[in-house]
Amino acid sequence: MVYFDAASAAPLHPVARQALLASLDEGWADPARLYREGRRARMLLDAAREAAAEAVGCRPDELVFTPSGTRAVHAGMAGALAGRRRVGGHLIVSAVEHSSVLHAAEAHEAAGGSLTRVPVDRAGAVDPAAYAAALGEDTALACLQSANHEAGTEQPVARVAEACRVAGVPLLVDAAQSLGWGPVEGDWSLLTGSAHKWGGPSGVGLLVVRKGVRFAPQGPGDERESGRAPGFENLPAVVAAAASLRAVRAEAAAEAGRLRELTERIRARVPLLVPDAEVVGDPEHRLPGVVTFSCLYVDGETLLHELDRAGFSVSSGSSCTSSTLTPSHVLKAMGVLSEGNVRVSLPPGTPAEDVERFLEVLPGTVAAVRERLGAPTGTAPDREEGGREEGAREERPREEGVSEERAPEAPTGLVVDAIGRRCPIPVIELAKVIGDVPVGGTVRVLADDEAARLDIPAWCEMRGQEYTGEEPAETGTAYLVRRIR
Repeated sequence: MVYFDAASAAPLHPVARQALLASLDEGWADPARLYREGRRARMLLDAAREAAAEAVGCRPDELVFTPSGTRAVHAGMAGALAGRRRVGGHLIVSAVEHSSVLHAAEAHEAAGGSLTRVPVDRAGAVDPAAYAAALGEDTALACLQSANHEAGTEQPVARVAEACRVAGVPLLVDAAQSLGWGPVEGDWSLLTGSAHKWGGPSGVGLLVVRKGVRFAPQGPGDERESGRAPGFENLPAVVAAAASLRAVRAEAAAEAGRLRELTERIRARVPLLVPDAEVVGDPEHRLPGVVTFSCLYVDGETLLHELDRAGFSVSSGSSCTSSTLTPSHVLKAMGVLSEGNVRVSLPPGTPAEDVERFLEVLPGTVAAVRERLGAPTGTAPDREEGGREEGAREERPREEGVSEERAPEAPTGLVVDAIGRRCPIPVIELAKVIGDVPVGGTVRVLADDEAARLDIPAWCEMRGQEYTGEEPAETGTAYLVRRIR
């Protein structure tokens, strides 16, 4: 089995395994105690903190270890917002932040705070000018990830941090995806990370709060970890996390170059091998081992299952592969397909042969899924002349304003009834009938799947058609598409 989902969790680094086993014997005591075993545990904890701080680029006394990256995010946001409550209750996040940030933001808003979500472009990056424009006198905190977990796009953290510094607003950076590749540039104020993203053990996060940042830890007080992460430290896991971070950093330069070459191979060849496929994310400013692409007319869950059967573990931002039935907020913000989305994230050490075999398997797998769904083949709608697919009906024009010169066999409008059918079926039915209307004609797609609101405009973008908007329907929503070629 080939594991291509390192962005979710990287395999345990050999150094982490060694450090974990060794510290189970040496670091089991309470590091707060003054006897010999406690002093030994304290030495291990201090050494781990110093190693992690060196990798991050901060002082050791600015860094604390938390039970997870999510807990680090929540503690960091809550403490920073509480520390600046006299300034105001305005919070800024990007539209593509990790769910841990967005959930904390939503809780802040529900408690009476105000929230601004800064949009991103189609590559998944924020505009620093738009971020700066969102800053106000009442802004207590701004949040921005260093790199996106689904598209791999790196964010302009340094430029956003400078805007925040000028405005006097602290910036919290979620560096979970990038910390293993290098320190985060810029004058940020708070930073979080998660060990299982860089090959450390799960259940260890880190939170950095720069000196001078107003910070008020929330919840019951605790004497451990500066009161910012209460509870007994999981010392063996902390030691392993710090050791693995140092190890992957030592290998980062050489491994990043190698993985970039492999992901560029995927980025270049997928559109050539798979009809109607689009590589998403920034082509240059991106993580070394992450590449994401979307395939039209494919059910994401089925595609992932078929790739799993073929021996490849990959991930997806498709709505049907998550615990909810709503499209990925990242893909939605980017304006790309929510279905048929595949994220390949290569762990360090990935052989080139595994990538080549993936590229050999992918085209046939996508074709098989499309055939099963009755999707069009090739790069143009596959229609027999004069035929109309089941589920499509001619739209009856209103009597007023109808041109008498219009030939009845060339309808100006069609209606596709996809009520009760999950995406990508509404998109597939749209593709089947778009050739039945003349250039300038419209197709109304009736759908009640939330993913259609994202996927139909994305289909238009990919196929060079015009999406003209939506309107209420008796059931669901009517999505309007004009044929322009």
